[in-house]
Amino acid sequence: MRARKHGARLSLISTLHYVKLVYRSLLFLAALTVYVLGRVRAESGALMAMLDRNPVMDIIWIVFAVEMIFRFFPSPLESMGCQKQFAKNYVPGQTGRAPSWMEGSRSALWVLLAWIGLNGAIGALYFTGVIDEGILLLISLAYSVCDMVCILFFCPFQTWFMKNKCCTACRIYNWDYPMMFTPLLFVPGVYTWSLAAMALGLLARWEITYARHPERFYEATNRSLACAGCREKLCHHKRALRQLWSRQKQAVQEKLPPLPGRRKNTE
Repeated sequence: MRARKHGARLSLISTLHYVKLVYRSLLFLAALTVYVLGRVRAESGALMAMLDRNPVMDIIWIVFAVEMIFRFFPSPLESMGCQKQFAKNYVPGQTGRAPSWMEGSRSALWVLLAWIGLNGAIGALYFTGVIDEGILLLISLAYSVCDMVCILFFCPFQTWFMKNKCCTACRIYNWDYPMMFTPLLFVPGVYTWSLAAMALGLLARWEITYARHPERFYEATNRSLACAGCREKLCHHKRALRQLWSRQKQAVQEKLPPLPGRRKNTE
C-alpha cells in the first residue's frame, strides 16, 4: 500500500522488462546446458552444430527476431526510450535547441569505441581458437540478460559515459540489439547473420532518424520525454532498490565488530 501511495508500483512496461529478464535468463541457461552437454560429448562447437536439430536454438532465433520486428514499429508496450524516434511520439517543447548529430554523439562515440574494444578482444580469442562458436552465442545471450539488468537495476553506460537522467532520455537506447549480437558477426550462418542483420537495420533506422530529427530525442524539444508524462516510472523502482541496498549495507556494517585498534563511533 505504501508503494502505491508514493507511485512506486511497477508500471506495465516495467513489468514487461522483468518478464524479458526472466525468459532471456532461461534462454541463456538452456543454451548453456546444450553447450555443456555437447562439450561433455567432446563435440567441438557443439552449440552451433546443433542449430539445425535442437528446438532451443529455434526458440532463441524466433524470440529475438520477433522482439526486433516489433521494435521497428510504434508500440504502447515499449519504453519511450526507443519509441521517441517515431513522429507520433513527438510533442514540440517550449525551450531549447536539439544539438546536431555530432554534438549529441560525443558520449555515444566513446561507448562505441569501448564496445569495439571489448568485442574485438572476444573476436581475437575466437580466431585464435581460445573460444569456439558456442561461446560466442552464449556471450550474446549473456549480453541480452545484461541489457535488462541495465534497464532495471544499474547501467554502466548511463553512469560512466552518457550521464543521461534515465533510459527515456538515452541517446543510445536502440543500440541494445546491435550490441547484443555483435559476437554473432564472427559466425557465418543463417541464424547468426539474420539476427545481426535485423539488429543493424534497427541501428541504421535509429541513427538516420536521429540525424534527420534530433528534436525528437531531447526533453527540451520533445515534451514526451518529460518526467511529467512518463508511463514507466522506472526511476521510482530504481530509487527504492538503491534505498533498500543502502539500508541493508548499513545494517550489516552496524552488526560488524569494529576493526582492531579503532573505536566504534558512537557520536
